[in-house]
Amino acid sequence: MGQKELIRVKLMEMVKQKQRKLSDVAVVLKVSYRQAKRIYRKYREQGDKGLIHGNTGKPSHNMIEKTIQQKIIRTYREQYLGFGPTFAAEKLAERDGIVVDHETLRRWLLEEGDWQRKRRRAAYRQRRNRRERFGELVQFDGSPHDWFEGRGPKCCLMNMVDDATGMTDSFLVEQETTEAAMNLLWTWILWHGIPQALYCDRKNAFVLDREPTLEEQLAGIDPQSPFEKACEKLGIKVIVANSPQAKGRVERNHAVYQDRFVKELRLRGISTIDEANRFLEMEYLPAINKKFAKKPAKKEDAHVPVMKNQDFKNIFCFENTRVVSNDYIAQINRKYYQILKENKQRPHPGNRVVVRTWLDKSVHVFFKGKELLVKEYKLKQRKDDPNSLSA
Repeated sequence: MGQKELIRVKLMEMVKQKQRKLSDVAVVLKVSYRQAKRIYRKYREQGDKGLIHGNTGKPSHNMIEKTIQQKIIRTYREQYLGFGPTFAAEKLAERDGIVVDHETLRRWLLEEGDWQRKRRRAAYRQRRNRRERFGELVQFDGSPHDWFEGRGPKCCLMNMVDDATGMTDSFLVEQETTEAAMNLLWTWILWHGIPQALYCDRKNAFVLDREPTLEEQLAGIDPQSPFEKACEKLGIKVIVANSPQAKGRVERNHAVYQDRFVKELRLRGISTIDEANRFLEMEYLPAINKKFAKKPAKKEDAHVPVMKNQDFKNIFCFENTRVVSNDYIAQINRKYYQILKENKQRPHPGNRVVVRTWLDKSVHVFFKGKELLVKEYKLKQRKDDPNSLSA
């Protein structure tokens, strides 16, 4: 007998003992006077039992049979152990044709000890509203993780998430590097256009986190990383987050990947970066964006359209300035490049040239905006002096 029935028993007994009027008890129980009369009649005829609901103790008509419940629990343990109840319910319906509500599955797993509630108490943080248009702000980050659960190499997920919609694009690489960051942004631009702003943290792959040198201060130069330089050429504003929580959209998206993506890789037996990236592009990203992406508050696209024949190779590159030597050599990364005589507009010794290393590792030298004809000049070791080098 529950609390509700115990209260009714006490009140009906008071009516029976003529301590209270039935009309007053009806007000206390929040029922009509006619309903109160029916309750009192049952109490007089059957006693305490008359106030217990007729379905008490009976199984629900919607209850799943015990054999089916045991089958679902067994399937979960064999194939989806460690999956959250919501994700496991999706996979049971998708792969096994078993439809069960995620809350029902959660209750069963708690009873069986196969799942535990995760209680977190986060620090107070003020909510920041989403941007209103797609492409107005894109959050950018890398997530090193054991994505293959020991079946393959540890690697890093490079991930971009649009702030207005939650649209995501990503791929796996061996390490979180500037090249990987450039490649991901390049891919996003080819698909969607140039975003207005990029939100990232203080990692050397993204921004240059150092004070300017004395020479830079005298020249009024604000030091930038190659990634920042590429964004500046494209007109993308780089916003640096002071904490992981500041770019919570992409951080929470990492958690989704580390839960769902890891388990999808396990179900498919994928253990290499190439296989995982093919699965990401062909299946996972379309499905996850369809499931979680939202419509922006305003339908106008904030991305800047890509111009025809836009030269991204000279934008996403490592750019340095070098002084031409007396023998027309430009040096970069311990390599020497001879500026050929065939150039119509050839720099003089002492002039500065721009040396760009593309993402494919090829080196290109520019003078006054035009590419020069160059040839790598390899130094040979002298036979009589192994410690010296000469041509």
